[in-house]
Amino acid sequence: MIPYGCQSIDEDDIAAVADVLRGDFLTGGPAVDRFEAALAAAVDTPHAVACANGTAALHLAMMALGIGPGATVVVPSLTFLASANAARYVGAEVRFADVDPETGLLTPDTLEVALQRGGAASVHAVVVVHLNGRCADLDGISKVTQRYGLKLVEDACHAVGGAGQVAGRRAMVGSCPASDLACFSFHPVKTIAMGEGGAVTTRSQEIADRVRRMRNHGMTRDPETFLDREEGFAPDGSPNPWYYEMHEPGFNYRATDIHCALGESQLRKLPVFLARRRALAARYNRLLAGLAPAVVPVPRLAEDDGWHLYAVLIDFAGLGHSRADVMRGLRERGIGTQVHYFPVHRQPYYRRRYGALDLPGADAYYRCQLSLPLHMRMAEEDVDRVVAALADVLGLAGEVPSSRAGAA
Repeated sequence: MIPYGCQSIDEDDIAAVADVLRGDFLTGGPAVDRFEAALAAAVDTPHAVACANGTAALHLAMMALGIGPGATVVVPSLTFLASANAARYVGAEVRFADVDPETGLLTPDTLEVALQRGGAASVHAVVVVHLNGRCADLDGISKVTQRYGLKLVEDACHAVGGAGQVAGRRAMVGSCPASDLACFSFHPVKTIAMGEGGAVTTRSQEIADRVRRMRNHGMTRDPETFLDREEGFAPDGSPNPWYYEMHEPGFNYRATDIHCALGESQLRKLPVFLARRRALAARYNRLLAGLAPAVVPVPRLAEDDGWHLYAVLIDFAGLGHSRADVMRGLRERGIGTQVHYFPVHRQPYYRRRYGALDLPGADAYYRCQLSLPLHMRMAEEDVDRVVAALADVLGLAGEVPSSRAGAA
C-alpha cells in the first residue's frame, strides 16, 4: 500500500529521542530551546515558540493577537477545520472567504469580497492558508490587510520550507515580513514530523512572549511583570524564587523534549526532504501531462513550494466517474488518496451559524480535488505506479507516457 502521506524516520531521529529519554528532562528542557532556535533559523525569523500541535498554534495566535468576542476573523473556506475553529475558541466570529478555483488559495480579490460582505468594521484579523505547501500571495493580501488595519495570521501548517515573494524579495514562509505571525504543524503526514507538534513564529518579541505565557497556563515568572509586590518579592527587594503569577488563563499547550528532539533531528533534513518531494512532483507532472485536461495538477511554484501535498484536479463528472469510486479503485490497487478539503463553510456547525454561503471557487476546487501520494518513502517507480493506476481507474490508460529509468 502506498499511503498519500507518512513520516520518514531514520536512526538519527531515533537516537535523538533516545538521548532525551536517557537524560534529565522529558519536558520543559533544553531540547525545546534547541528546536525553537533551529526552527527560527530555518524560516529566517527571530522568534519561534513550540507547542503541542498546529491547532494549538492557531489558538495561541488568536489569543496572542487579542482576538475575542465581538471580533470577526476572515478565513478561506478551503482549509482544515482548525483554521476557522481557532477563532471560535476565543469567542470570535468567522467570515468565510472564497478561493481561487485552480489553486484553492485565498487571493487579494476574494479577501476584498469577503471584507465587503457584511462590512469590514467588525473584522479584526485575516487567516491566510498556504494550501498544499504553496505560499499564497502574501504581498497582495498584506496590502489589503494593511489598508483596513487588520492583523494577518499565516496558517503555514502545510508549508514549512516554502517561500514567497514579499515587496519584490524572496521570503521564507514563517519569516513574517508581512504578517503578525505564522503557525506550523508537524503531524506525521507533514514534511517534517514530531509525532504531534506545532509552532508559532513571529518577528515580534511581544507576541512571542505572550504565546509562551499562553502555552503554559498563562503563567509568568518574570519579576518585572509581577503585580503582587508583597508575595512576589522578599523584604530586601529580591524576587522570591518560587513565585509565579497568572494574569489571565492560558492552556497547557507545551511541546515536550521528546517531540522537540525528533523535530530538531527532522529539521536538519528539511532541504533533503524538500528536494526529494520536488523531484517526485516533477515526475508526476511529466507522467500526468498525457491525462490533461481530464487530470490537471494544481498549479505550483516548484522551487519555492513547501510540497506537503501533491494535489490534482480531476473532471470526475466529465469522465463519468464518482470521486468515491475512483478512490476505492485506487485503494484496490494499493494506492492511498485523500481529499483536501471539504469546504469549511459547508460544515453543519457553520451552516447552522451563518447560513448557506455561495463560494463558487471553493466549491469548484473541492469538487475536482484529489491528493495523490507524496512522501519520502516513495521511489520514482511508485509515482509511475500511481499514475498508471489512476489512468486505469479513469479509463485513460492509453494516455500515460511510458516511463524511462532516471526520468525527472
